[in-house]
Order: sequence, then C-alpha cells, then structure tokens
Amino acid sequence: MAELEHRLNNQPIQQRRKILAGLIGQGIQGSRTPAMHQAEGERLGLHYLYQLLDTDPMQPTPRLADLLQAAQWCGFSGLNITFPYKQQVMQYLDELGDTAKAVGAVNTVVFKDGKRIGHNTDLSGFALSFQAQMGDTQHERVLLIGAGGAGLAVAHALLTSGVQTLLITDVSAERAQELAQSLMAQYGSDRAQAVAITAELIPQIDGLVNATPVGMAKLPGTPFPLEFLEARLWVVDIIYFPIETELLKAARLKGCRVASGAGMAVFQAVAAFELITGLRPDSEAMRATFNSLANS
Repeated sequence: MAELEHRLNNQPIQQRRKILAGLIGQGIQGSRTPAMHQAEGERLGLHYLYQLLDTDPMQPTPRLADLLQAAQWCGFSGLNITFPYKQQVMQYLDELGDTAKAVGAVNTVVFKDGKRIGHNTDLSGFALSFQAQMGDTQHERVLLIGAGGAGLAVAHALLTSGVQTLLITDVSAERAQELAQSLMAQYGSDRAQAVAITAELIPQIDGLVNATPVGMAKLPGTPFPLEFLEARLWVVDIIYFPIETELLKAARLKGCRVASGAGMAVFQAVAAFELITGLRPDSEAMRATFNSLANS
C-alpha cells in the first residue's frame, strides 16, 4: 500500500485525476473539512482542490441556487452543505439518495451526468460517533436541542442508536412539533415528543444533544440553561469550532461526560469523500488530519 501511495503521489500533477469540491455555509472559516479532503485526496494520488464558499463575507449575499449553478458550470465534482442550507438546498436538486429522503436534509451534493444528487452523511456520521463515545451510557430518554437540518439527521441517528424516547425542543415550537410528528410516523407514537426546557424536564432525561449552531464561533452562547446541568447527564455538541463550546465547558466542569462534534465531523467527511470521488478513504488518516489542526 505504501509503495502504491508513493507511486501515485509522485505522478506529474498533469496526470493526476482532478477533483474540485467545496463547502457552502455561513460562518465556516473554522471548518477543518477542506484540510481533511485535500490531505486524503493527496494521499490517494488525486489533484484535489477543496474550496470554502462562505456566504457570510460575500456581498451581496448570493442566492443558493446561483452558487449551485456556478459550481456546476465550473466543473465541481461535489459540494458539502452546512448551516443554514441543508433543507433549502433540496429544492434545487434532481435526485435524492435514500438517507436524504428519509432525513429530509442534505449535506452532500454530487454532480454526475449533468444531475445534482443529494445525500446525507450526517446521520451515519453522528451515529458512528455517538456509538463510539456514548454507546455505553444510559440513553433511553434523550433531549435533542434543534430541529433544523442537522437536527433532522441527529434525530434519526439517535432513534436508531438505542434511544427509546426523543424529546425535541427548538426556538420554533412548531418546527419541533413537526419533527416529532414525522418521527412518530416512522418509529412509533411513543418514540418522540416536542417539549420545552424546564426544570421539571431534567429528571426525565439521561443526556442531551445540541444540534443547533448556538455555540459556534460566530454564534456564541448556549442553547441550554447551564443552571439545569447535573453531573449524571451526558452532553454532546455537534459543533467543533470551537471544539469546546460554552455548553461543553460548563458541562465538563459540572462533572458531566461530554463529547464534541469532532467525531461526527470526521465520519461524515469520510462518507462524503467517497461519494464525491468514488474512492474509499482512510478514516484514521482523515481523523489524524483533523486532530493535527490547532483548536480554535
């Protein structure tokens, strides 16, 4: 294998297969996805270029439809999609993979044969990370904070990872209720419920997951009242820039078992890389690249 890698990586760059990919989102300058993709592409002998398409500094803010069209015209092989576009992007796609259909959100778009095909690698990414980090915890009743694009994938992942009852809260009570109803239709009427975060709720849960962007570098703060934290709870945040959000820091100091979004970020990137390139990446190599980058 090492000999093959050496031969591939020493090909003239003109002879290497070219891959152009990117990430569309808001406030994504801290993303480690470009480095993971490019390093793994180089390891596999590709000429791989991964571009950040951060709409925050773009003035005027471009329409998502225009960004997709421009990427397709420029020969992109695929795109990752993140906050706040995971649901919005679906209306501009030609086909959806099975997981994207089930979840109702897309985080990876592949351009193939003139078509835009949407996939969701967040579900498997979170599920693998959750099992690795929290699989041995009590997790029969879990609070999910956030019913947006990421929350949709996390909800499905939790309900297929041993969670018996998922309690969902969101800044939009209507959105939380819609997600709960959708999940009950798929998994059973006793499996999901929309709730508000109150002191009375806390004794009913084993742990909680933040699937909102609150806590990101561009959206500081916490989506959960810190005074409600108890040492017996476990706390997962899907955010990874910063690695330790305000919520995770407070939970760790309280004695809670905590996990950041690092695992999900790596596992979803591994699956997205394979969709975009058709090549199976080395997950440990991509994790090493992720870990090599300085924490923000």
